[in-house]
Amino acid sequence: QVQLVESGGGLVQPGGSLRLSCSASGNFFSITPMGWYRQAQGKERELVARIAPNNNINYLDSVKGRFTISRDNAENTVYLQMNNLKPEDTAVYYCNTAFPPPQRSSRFSWGQGTQVTVSS
Repeated sequence: QVQLVESGGGLVQPGGSLRLSCSASGNFFSITPMGWYRQAQGKERELVARIAPNNNINYLDSVKGRFTISRDNAENTVYLQMNNLKPEDTAVYYCNTAFPPPQRSSRFSWGQGTQVTVSS
């Protein structure tokens, strides 16, 4: 069973930075598009960034120019560098597969996520 473990969240002031990490078990990683999702309180989960096995990348419009997704296939890890954070980025962040539509995007059980809080 695949396990996804997110880390790196925390409390940061507006304009600050955080780097999230997600490690995945299993041997699927290098051939699978991966993504970071977030869910703010009272809102639906949304895909923030996707990185394909060939490193093709897509971002949610609201994070373009501020967030950078990357992957290390040797370590089965995907990262999200978040700069110039804003209060509206506050959410629990999760990683999962991120297949493009019309496929179902996320395929594995969700991990515990990592809380990101942006507040002064």
